[in-house]
Amino acid sequence: METHKQNTNSFSEESSLNVILSMIDTTKRKLYDNGLLIILWGWMMSISYSWSFASRKFAIPLSMRQTFKSISIAISAAVLIYTLYVIFFSRKKVKTYISTSLKYIWFSVVACMVLINLIQFNVLHEIIFELQHPIFMVLVGFAIVATGGILRYNLLIIGGIVFGLLAFLSSYLPLAEQLLVESIAWIVSFAIPGHIFYSKREKTDHV
Repeated sequence: METHKQNTNSFSEESSLNVILSMIDTTKRKLYDNGLLIILWGWMMSISYSWSFASRKFAIPLSMRQTFKSISIAISAAVLIYTLYVIFFSRKKVKTYISTSLKYIWFSVVACMVLINLIQFNVLHEIIFELQHPIFMVLVGFAIVATGGILRYNLLIIGGIVFGLLAFLSSYLPLAEQLLVESIAWIVSFAIPGHIFYSKREKTDHV
């Protein structure tokens, strides 16, 4: 009787582990399939912050500023629409406990950014962007590390740590240089992992 109970417990633990591993693999596969999404956000944010840096440091003609602003709005709208489609409407979407947890993490980060701005304005009666940018970077870095930890994916964990370290570095810099550092952080933590995810998806498809 005791042997049977031990075998049952062993089987139960093994089954639970297999379910967890299966969920992780499914979510990783989803990230591979949506590697393009990560690439788009990484490069879009990086280019946006790079342009903000350049517009503050160099004399750029007004016509060029307006042209880039229009292009930026169009690209941002397209990426946002594509993101909403992937999250809510994609028929190939696979729901797991892990993928749902990741959504809560990122939605919570965005909500925290809004609250930080509200709190900062209520207390200081203004938004200090030299403070806002490093704090926002810390939140994004936390989300990346949490995502990498859930997926047991070292590349994302390292990317999140780098994002956080760059946030600390940017706190010593004026706003323009902060924007440049932030553009680098988006490349390191989003664009590069996105390309790697996408390349793994292609390799998996050929197997």
